[in-house]
Amino acid sequence: MKDTMSLVAMQNYQGSFPTPNDFHEFWDQQLASLKIPTKKLTPLAFKIPQVECYSLTFPGTNHGQVYAKCLFPKSEKPVPTIFYFHGYMGRSPDWATLLSLTAGKAGVVAMDVRGQAGRSLDHATFDGTTVKGQVIRGATKGPKHLFFKDIYLDVYSLIELVAQLPQVDETKLYSYGSSQGGALALVASALNQRIQQTIAIYPFLGDFKRVLELGNHSEAYDELFRYFKFSDPFHKTETKLMETLAYIDIKNLAQRIQCPVKMITGLEDEVCFPSTQFAIYNQITAPKEHLILPEYGHEDIYVGVNDQVFNWLFETQITD
Repeated sequence: MKDTMSLVAMQNYQGSFPTPNDFHEFWDQQLASLKIPTKKLTPLAFKIPQVECYSLTFPGTNHGQVYAKCLFPKSEKPVPTIFYFHGYMGRSPDWATLLSLTAGKAGVVAMDVRGQAGRSLDHATFDGTTVKGQVIRGATKGPKHLFFKDIYLDVYSLIELVAQLPQVDETKLYSYGSSQGGALALVASALNQRIQQTIAIYPFLGDFKRVLELGNHSEAYDELFRYFKFSDPFHKTETKLMETLAYIDIKNLAQRIQCPVKMITGLEDEVCFPSTQFAIYNQITAPKEHLILPEYGHEDIYVGVNDQVFNWLFETQITD
């Protein structure tokens, strides 16, 4: 099913559910109470002459253990660094894939999201529905217990820890990703002002009320509908659930972004509906650019789009 909203309407659409009155206070408090953990950086013996590779691990909030791949071109001075985030239920790309970003003389850091397919670990316990999906995990207990709240804090801690590394130019940090990765790239710049530019391709985790209105058409959001089907078939708790999920809604976090943002949206997207992506984009008040692909959905995008992303990543901010 395609999005039912017209492109004209999307261009002014702000989302289907209001931002909580204490939303920014909530996140300010989360960051203020966060203790940046001790990291472990382990060099790896890859035989790549011009690039140093490391595994980085640190304890996350709520008993998590976070793992990230770090690749830095050998250089006599600190290098710009790109934080790359992967899609929902996935893991960070292979080392060989990440090497393409180091060709531009930039470092790349790719975090495995806890509880998904990579090496980061989820040791937390949750009440309520946990049979499928992480978006609603913890939602029955309120915003402080949301699983994605801890993932967002992992992103913040990762940036702080990497910025301390001698290989890294802390004034030139960037975030990039697609789907869940696009959402986390936006979270990176929303929560951590060290990020100087964000590129988000068809971001996930936006405008949950709109997703409910459009119906269940993808595995990515299936957990929302399973919650009501098996836990609340009369939707008596819908408003409360939406109020809780609003604290991890990317359209609300987008209001905090201060650096330039570039987004790409396919109008045929039936996973992260275009209107939900416009709700995110339209909340951004920082400098921004939105490229629209009328024939593409939630899929690998070819024909020069990846080249465009590379040009964005390696424009003057990195090459100066």
